[in-house]
Amino acid sequence: LHISALAATLLPVVLGLLTLLPHSILGKPAEEAANAGSSALLQRVKRGWVWNQFFVLEEYTGLEPLYIGKLHSDMDKGDGSIKYILTGEGAGTTFTIDDSTGDIHAIQRLDREVKAQYALRAQARNRLTDRPLEPESEFIVKIQDINDNEPKFLDGPYQASVPEMSKIGTSVIQLTATDADDPTYGNSARVVYSILEGQPYFSVDAKTGVVRVSLADMDRETRENYSVVIQAKDMGGQLGGLAGTTTINITLSDINDNPPMFDQRLYQMSIPESAPVGSVVGRIWAKDRDIGVNAEMRYSIIDGDGRDTFDISTDPTNLFGIITVKKPLDFEKKPSYTLKVEGANINVDPSLRYRGPFKDVTIVHVSVEDVDEPPVFDLPVYYIELPEDAEIGTMLKTVSARDPDAANNTVRYSIERSSDPDKFFYIEITSGSLMTVRWLDREEIGWHNITVLAMEMNNPSQIASVSVAIKVLDVNDNPPSLAHYLEAYVCETAKAGQLIQTVTAVDPDEPLGGQHFYYSLAPEAANNPNFTLKDNQDNTAWILTRRGGWSQQDQTIFYLPIVITDGEQPVQTSTSTLTIRVCSCDQKGNVMSCNAEAYSLPASLSRGALIAILACIFVLLVMILLMLSLRTHRKKPYLCDEEENVHENIVRYDDEGGGEEDTEAFDIAAMWNPREAHNHHLGKMRQDMLPEIESLSRYVPQACVMGGGGGGDSNVHGYVLAKLLEADMDPCAPPYDSLQTYAYEGEGSIAESLSSLQSGTSNTDHEYDYLNDWGPRFKKLAEMYGVLETNSPPLW
Repeated sequence: LHISALAATLLPVVLGLLTLLPHSILGKPAEEAANAGSSALLQRVKRGWVWNQFFVLEEYTGLEPLYIGKLHSDMDKGDGSIKYILTGEGAGTTFTIDDSTGDIHAIQRLDREVKAQYALRAQARNRLTDRPLEPESEFIVKIQDINDNEPKFLDGPYQASVPEMSKIGTSVIQLTATDADDPTYGNSARVVYSILEGQPYFSVDAKTGVVRVSLADMDRETRENYSVVIQAKDMGGQLGGLAGTTTINITLSDINDNPPMFDQRLYQMSIPESAPVGSVVGRIWAKDRDIGVNAEMRYSIIDGDGRDTFDISTDPTNLFGIITVKKPLDFEKKPSYTLKVEGANINVDPSLRYRGPFKDVTIVHVSVEDVDEPPVFDLPVYYIELPEDAEIGTMLKTVSARDPDAANNTVRYSIERSSDPDKFFYIEITSGSLMTVRWLDREEIGWHNITVLAMEMNNPSQIASVSVAIKVLDVNDNPPSLAHYLEAYVCETAKAGQLIQTVTAVDPDEPLGGQHFYYSLAPEAANNPNFTLKDNQDNTAWILTRRGGWSQQDQTIFYLPIVITDGEQPVQTSTSTLTIRVCSCDQKGNVMSCNAEAYSLPASLSRGALIAILACIFVLLVMILLMLSLRTHRKKPYLCDEEENVHENIVRYDDEGGGEEDTEAFDIAAMWNPREAHNHHLGKMRQDMLPEIESLSRYVPQACVMGGGGGGDSNVHGYVLAKLLEADMDPCAPPYDSLQTYAYEGEGSIAESLSSLQSGTSNTDHEYDYLNDWGPRFKKLAEMYGVLETNSPPLW
């Protein structure tokens, strides 16, 4: 084996060296020797170049340039007169030539996988004249392959899947490794596949690279994913070959090989009886170890007393069964239901039916919870017909509702006010009897749609409602009357028997047989000489003239009373008056004028004069209104003379009084003549104002009011005391001037200051006993702040 491998390796090297030997060493070819004798006859020109196709091994790693071959011309005598030139691919960069000897060397590392061959051109020239000695010729340098590239998986790592439970030999995936070496030379590119990881589940074909299942009945539910490592080795797998590996992630795809199974054999569910149709009761799940479409389920109720009351459907994922209400529930009628539910796979593989059955059954027990429900009416809607002449208090109907719960609570009735805003009806609260409380009129309201409420006595929040439609039936209670035309006209040129108006009647009543009206003239107008009436028996009548010769000068307006009677019971009759005007008409009968005053106006009074008179009257009225307006807006005096005298003596008490220095509120000269002042004012009482306070007389020194002497101060003091006495004795006299209140007010007086600004600085309690001496007007204040003296002697 080793000898064969060595020979296979050295053989191409030896062949390459033999081809590179110069022509002089190898000798002439055989055909040249055979034809040597005929050279004189043919005169064949001898070939000037001695060369052949060159071969060179890739990946040379020596330090010296790699010798490739030698170029030699027959004209080369070895004296250096010939110059060799090399051109073409890689000349000068990859390959160099000795211009004297013709030796060719590779100066760069060659790689067959990069470039497999090079095309070069050679020429021999005279070194001195640079004249070509031989025509330019082309030759090829081929790069010979060695095993320097390992196999590669270009698309790895790989993903693959295979159904679970697959048989042995089932193909999973085919791998192909690529070797960059020359597949036509040796075994460098011959690849062999083997598996490194993944036994005993999978295997690989050594030549084709097909990965197959090698273990039967692999179950996805047990293990789903496998990692397999595959190796590709060149040189036919022999020792020394290069290898590459890749990984395959193999997934077992699911098949429907597992039947579903409910996790519970009995489900307990509950739902209130008030749940509407379509409400969800609960959900169940038949679990399946498979996934995807293989786990999709279809649920159905196959038995039980609730098959008609409940329904089951599959949720959007096709995994769960949703139980819903199909019919209204009633705890009082049936408090519980039992359902037998089946869950089955939708997608079943026929080849795997032997692993079935692919369905399961469970029991669902549904309990209905009792709920306090609102009352229930006997009918979903009530319809009542009532004549419009029904008496007030007429009972229409009795609506009835009951409590559907076991407690059977008492029900109370009422009318929703928004449905009967005018309060035409009343319902008895306990019995539900509906009656009228107002007169009905079909012509105003033909239908009444009211809402009756029923409420549980013990739970007012439970309220039910029902609609009651009341149709008001027609009764012949309205008389007919003329429609539209209450005025007509007759031309002055009209003749006897001429039609002037066709009248019709209207009646708001609507009898079943239709309207039938009868017309006639009122008894007082039956024999009038001017007009007559003809009943056409089709609910219309004609007004005809009885004479001719009409004139506006004689009479302009005629009133014709017409009696209209309907044909229903009770018969209704009305009298309508038709106003007929006498008018001037043209030859075609068109009205020109119906105004008789136009013929009676004086000829001397024109229309312009009438307009002027009216304009004058209007201007006169406007002037009168302006004068009245100016008079009402004239300023009036606010006070009379007497009031001015009063206001001269009124002092504004906005601030604390000024004491004796305040002389603006009184005549100081009068105070210096107290006797005159006393004589002048004694017995003169003010009656226009009431006193507000009495004087502080208890703090005034006792002195004779009328006594003389004592100088000016005594005169002032006596005057003040006299005024105080006069004010105290007269309960109707007002404080005439400031002397009554402020004469002795201040810090230096006996009464001290009346200001409250510094009252908070004193720590002593105030005594208010003096309030008893201020008279009856301060009695209430004395009771609040002081001690009331009951039997105090008079002050003076």
